[in-house]
Amino acid sequence: MHPSTVISTSAASVAPFLAMTIMERAQELERAGADIVHLEVGEPDFDVPPAVQAAATAALAAGHTHYTHSLGLWSLRKAIAGHYQARYDVTVAPERILVTTGTSGGLALLMALLLNPGDEVLLPNPGYACYPNFVRAFHGMPRFFEIAAEREYQYDSDLIAREIMACTRALMVNSPANPTAAIQSRESLERLASLPIPVISDEIYHGLEYGAPATSMLQVTDRCFVLDGFSKRYAMTGWRIGWLVAPADYVPILQRLQQNLFICPPSVAQHAALAALQGADLDVARMLTAYRKRRDVLVGGLRRLGFGIAAEPMGAYYLLADARHLDPDSVRLARRLLEEAHVGVAPGVDFGSAAEGHLRFSFASGLERIHEGLRRLELWLGR
Repeated sequence: MHPSTVISTSAASVAPFLAMTIMERAQELERAGADIVHLEVGEPDFDVPPAVQAAATAALAAGHTHYTHSLGLWSLRKAIAGHYQARYDVTVAPERILVTTGTSGGLALLMALLLNPGDEVLLPNPGYACYPNFVRAFHGMPRFFEIAAEREYQYDSDLIAREIMACTRALMVNSPANPTAAIQSRESLERLASLPIPVISDEIYHGLEYGAPATSMLQVTDRCFVLDGFSKRYAMTGWRIGWLVAPADYVPILQRLQQNLFICPPSVAQHAALAALQGADLDVARMLTAYRKRRDVLVGGLRRLGFGIAAEPMGAYYLLADARHLDPDSVRLARRLLEEAHVGVAPGVDFGSAAEGHLRFSFASGLERIHEGLRRLELWLGR
């Protein structure tokens, strides 16, 4: 680096994503010959549905490898609008939909849209580890509000209202949630929608619920920003394809940002995503059945080993377990479990101060690997 190079304060403030740090160390151990049970990242172990593979192959053969419209293929935007009509009985005009480079791309667009230096975004604690870093990267300041396990991680609208400042630009909602796997009730979402700030609703885990379907913020209010995508329920993490629904008056500005920051969404992935919406429902149902079995095994196994689980997962494929009886330092504990037991887990502090002393387990891995992880944990605890 040139001696006069200055790193921006926003870049310097971005913390490591510890779940990825654990995974990358696990990969180093694997290269040295170790067998690691991966329970640290939200990476489905399923292949993408056959319809998705076929559509991608056909798109390549047809030469659909060039730029598309900056907002995404019209056929895909229409299909996403149809998804809202079919699942939620909500009418969303395709003109309000931007296809994005994963929900992360959509979140980057929203931070660029909403934030001036020093502006704040209200974020749940515990919450997805990358949210505050998106805010910081776009020169904003995260402001946290705690969500409690004894309330089943429901957002407290009165508490949030007291945190709203003149510089508050948005409230982030995640349901089903990472890392708590909680689902916000419709009543909770209605109270949040009544607050005097825009709501950004991250709905990437919709379709992965173990009871009643999650409510979309679009069922509650039209004046919100909704993120969703294909990574989680269709096991398309590496395809980097998602979408953003925005109020119509914000779309032209978001489109200009998309044109400059991303040009357009990935072309082949858009054709694959269209096939997922049109022909992969049975595949999603099969995956959901498997996740439910994995959840039950992991919950029972961890409780038997003495981990505290205050709220069972309602959606997504995560489990936040209290491990303070073993070590109040979740990073130290996660590193020990990886190095000594060869089980990868995510440190709770990665998801906020309220999750320190906890570990996040992912049950996106297969049942056999979950059983093996529990066996190794039991042996390690016995030592």
